[in-house]
Amino acid sequence: MNAENPPDILRQTSKLPWIEFGAGIHYKVLRTSAETGDWTVIFKCAKGSGFPPHFHHGAGEYLMLSGVMDYRAGKAVAGDYGYEPLGVYHESTTFLEDSELLFTNHGPVAFVDGDNNIIMMLDWKYFADQAAAAEATAAEQPALA
Repeated sequence: MNAENPPDILRQTSKLPWIEFGAGIHYKVLRTSAETGDWTVIFKCAKGSGFPPHFHHGAGEYLMLSGVMDYRAGKAVAGDYGYEPLGVYHESTTFLEDSELLFTNHGPVAFVDGDNNIIMMLDWKYFADQAAAAEATAAEQPALA
């Protein structure tokens, strides 16, 4: 048995801030790993919002918590699980209803323009930095009595 017992992670998601990603999409960061490149978030997506074209440079998986997501595999509804393999390209991902999904990616996601040039890279570092900034901002806010 190892003398060092690594700590468990418990994230009280109701206490985490929603961070704006883009028009109609927010997220809460649950975990990032510099060691593996994994990142796990909860996305909250307004009806009509969507993700631009992107490639998965690491496999991804999700669990729909509420709403409806429409993408190349079909329409995912609350309770559906999906796996997106390494290298997959999604030309369009749209939300037909207000939706929430638990999403883990095992590496980066690259958003691309019409010529497949990378315009934004989502990886563990992006989410770690955004979470740290949001938590620092929240800590600076005065407590409400």
